[in-house]
Amino acid sequence: MPEDVTLVTGATGFIGSHVVRQLLRRGDRVRILARNSSRKSNIAAFGCEVAIGDLKDPNSMMRCVQGCGRVYHVAADYRLWARDPQEIYDNNVAGTRNLLSACCEAAVGKVVYTSSVGTIGMRHDGGTADEDSPVGLDDMIGHYKRSKFMAEQVAFEFARSGLPVVIVNPTTPIGPGDLKPTPTGKIILDFIRGRLPAYVDTGLNLVGVEDVAAGHLLAEEKGDVGERYVLGGENWSMKEILDGLAAILHRRAPRFRIPWAVAWLAGCTDDFVEGTLLRREPHIPLEGVRMARHKMYVSGEKARKGLGYAPQPVANALRAAVDYFLHEWRPDSAEDRVAGMQAKVTE
Repeated sequence: MPEDVTLVTGATGFIGSHVVRQLLRRGDRVRILARNSSRKSNIAAFGCEVAIGDLKDPNSMMRCVQGCGRVYHVAADYRLWARDPQEIYDNNVAGTRNLLSACCEAAVGKVVYTSSVGTIGMRHDGGTADEDSPVGLDDMIGHYKRSKFMAEQVAFEFARSGLPVVIVNPTTPIGPGDLKPTPTGKIILDFIRGRLPAYVDTGLNLVGVEDVAAGHLLAEEKGDVGERYVLGGENWSMKEILDGLAAILHRRAPRFRIPWAVAWLAGCTDDFVEGTLLRREPHIPLEGVRMARHKMYVSGEKARKGLGYAPQPVANALRAAVDYFLHEWRPDSAEDRVAGMQAKVTE
């Protein structure tokens, strides 16, 4: 029988680090999967066992899951641009298959797979989508979303074959620990730095990252095998997000709204110059612009009713995110360190 060990992949990341915190608070013995190159500042104080491995290496997955009763597969290659897009599929799709295959071999008792709200079928009329909204691979915009959709299908496949897998679909988490930061965290950081003069009229479902982590544990405890649960919070337009940041920081929100066609043209130009000619990540990822064309509004009622999921008001999470970037965030690059100091000066 598997021992009472919980493996978490992606523990060095935003959501994963919060999942580990809550598992430790629950009393779990946690093992963390990490690569040698992973930035580990989010988990440095945890004192957990660290298993060095790579999702693309089936043998290392077999070693990492030995003795585990539960597995949280939170890791994902979250990029809206890559020099070689195949890397995204290798990490997200093949990596998920390698891990779940190892879980089968090790007779793991429960697996929580972290998918994405991007795999939910969005309504183009601005209405609210949910887990049952019609969707297919052709609806996925860009390599990241396509890879997550395909990986989710792998998770369904294993659930049908008998592995106890539950799927969660976080929306747009915000809060402390957004180390990289995420695209939404970057919006918050750019607002703090005064680098956000205009915006595109879009909308997101925002949620506190601690609530997303709590939803993972609830999915393990109460989720039905082979089901997926949206872990969301509140639907906010981009204008509402910027107005909220303005109120927290006592500043004026950007007033100029960029027409989507103009943003698309800027994205195409930047993608060609930066991505195609210079072979580096564009400042305006075209996939992100394409995603912003429609509001990504979703309902989390299934998780609320089925799991007892009860997220906090998003305004609290937004304030916590601002506090984190102002007082705790430590950027990686020299350029970001300078910008981070400038952000503190503007506080």
